[in-house]
Amino acid sequence: EEIKKMVAEVDKDGTGKLSLNSFMLLMANKMSEKDTKEETIKAFKLFDDDETGNITFANLRRVAKELGENLTDEELKEMIDEADRDGDGEVNQDEFLRIMKKTSLY
Repeated sequence: EEIKKMVAEVDKDGTGKLSLNSFMLLMANKMSEKDTKEETIKAFKLFDDDETGNITFANLRRVAKELGENLTDEELKEMIDEADRDGDGEVNQDEFLRIMKKTSLY
């Protein structure tokens, strides 16, 4: 099913077959997508320095401070709230990937 979807993305004439150029384009897109996801997961781990599997308010505050960002506690809380889908007050890896994708950073 995933392969069919991938082929449909680059199969402009609808034949279900790929030219070499289309195949190369497909593979380049897939490889860059994987690299970007891996890089985003690495970034998540930089936030999650206590290895809880979540980015906590304290994690976010630490990173903001390390980057020299003068954000208020309220601004940091808003950032967590925007990404937090399950309502636990923290950002897990899936939520982080989603928000990064939403903001076109991944």
